Amino acid sequence: MISLSIACGTGIAGEAAGKYFAKKSYVPAPLPQYDRLRSALPSPIFDEDTLLVRTYWKAWELAFRHFYEPAPGSGFVSQFIDAAFNANIFLWDTSFMTMFCNYAHGLVPGIGSLDNFYAKQHEDGEICREIVRATGIDFGPWRNLEEKPLFTRWGFNEAETFTSSAVPYIGRTAPSPNPKLTLDAMNNPMLSWAELESYRLTGDTARLELVYEPLVRYYRSLQKYLRQGNGLYLTDWASMDNSPRNIFLKGGGQGVDISAQMVMNARDIARIALILGKPAEAALYAREADELAALINGAMWDTEKKFYYDLTAEGTRIPIKTIAAYWTMLSHTASAPQAAVLAAALKDTATFGRFHPVPTCSADEPDFRGTGGYWKGAVWAPTNTMVIRGLERYGYTELAREIAMKHVRIVADVFSTTGTIWENYAPDLAAPGRHTSGALVQRDFVGWSAIGPIMYFLEYGIGLHADAPANTLTWTVRSARRSGCERFRFNGHVVSLTAEPTGNTTTVRVSADGPFMLRVRRGAAEAAFSVASGDNTFIITGK
Repeated sequence: MISLSIACGTGIAGEAAGKYFAKKSYVPAPLPQYDRLRSALPSPIFDEDTLLVRTYWKAWELAFRHFYEPAPGSGFVSQFIDAAFNANIFLWDTSFMTMFCNYAHGLVPGIGSLDNFYAKQHEDGEICREIVRATGIDFGPWRNLEEKPLFTRWGFNEAETFTSSAVPYIGRTAPSPNPKLTLDAMNNPMLSWAELESYRLTGDTARLELVYEPLVRYYRSLQKYLRQGNGLYLTDWASMDNSPRNIFLKGGGQGVDISAQMVMNARDIARIALILGKPAEAALYAREADELAALINGAMWDTEKKFYYDLTAEGTRIPIKTIAAYWTMLSHTASAPQAAVLAAALKDTATFGRFHPVPTCSADEPDFRGTGGYWKGAVWAPTNTMVIRGLERYGYTELAREIAMKHVRIVADVFSTTGTIWENYAPDLAAPGRHTSGALVQRDFVGWSAIGPIMYFLEYGIGLHADAPANTLTWTVRSARRSGCERFRFNGHVVSLTAEPTGNTTTVRVSADGPFMLRVRRGAAEAAFSVASGDNTFIITGK
């Protein structure tokens, strides 16, 4: 059975995979090497704090250890980055890793890493969140070889144990045929978000053409198999392995995270459809997003406690505050007043505004662990990224930057004392996270943990924000000392920029390989400049 799967490039034996993805084979190429490419990577300048620069380079050094070619016979079609957490590739992990790799687009495997998931998509649209790296086969426990109705093989993680459990539909007919995968395999659909993050930096419309149908088919498969009778979405432990919320989801409960992620998926697909000139399809997905958002707000928002909560199978709100609620901001589900309350909680030291924000479990929950406890309080780069981007969508840009830079500086401080980057971090001290057993989490984790030292540092420390489709780079200069970036990459450009503030005047020097618009902000001052190929010098007055 396994040999048939490898030969066919399939996810489950006998079924051809990747029907909707045009890329069908891998063209061998040398893997990128750090020593050879370091001089081509974006090189930050930040005289204010050179530790952040050193941490940036450490993140890239670790990342280069985890670039892979497809194994022979695996059916994978692209080189990829993988955290090497175990022998499998993960959709959740990979989606976030592409976000910092976008800054070295064209040099390292980044967004193309997701090709291997599209290439393994089942005919009904399902994509397994975990695929064996050596064979290209869906991770064994997540395969519904029994052909049963929806079930979770590892259960709801009661007392951190794993027990197979049926997941009943309540108020709707069970879909037919049965899913190819278990509920464990169908969570955290990040692909559309990752694709749009890449598009913002690359402007690659052809990439969106390539992935549009796979994204639509994936979205529809999750609608088919995960939608509960009330229109909200089923989940189990959902990659929040030991979250105190999990046991309450048993027997058909719905997660605010997966429900809001499906709103996000619909909005993302609508946006991609507009970019690709499909207005009718865009209107359809936008309408579906609004309808689901209304259901979330009606059932999952507690008007007294002013927070979003998961639901039990019976439809009661689960009494645990977790980071899952913040997907409602990234998906633009929350109203402006609801978003204001969520933003305020991020500054409340009694809940989410800890020394190192943002813990994945609220600090006023009994199970909260100030040393991390994995999903009982640890600070993770993926969830922080979700929170930060969500804040930006509602205009809370200063709070987003504050959280991002606290994270960057703590990651750098821990790097200075331990010599490496970690899987997650403690919320109440500058330290790596610990499991509930007290053991440290995984070290040398790049992995998603490079998002802080690379992406946050470039965007919020140095202040560079690219809009490739508009061929515009916005630079918010905050440091009072020299800052910038050599070989910054966006929209096919390679650009070197430095800013040198002197009193009320900031001199900006730009060396570019092509024209683009540069918007520079410093304090209340703002100016727009047309950058030409070659060397450019601009002056902005004010601070």
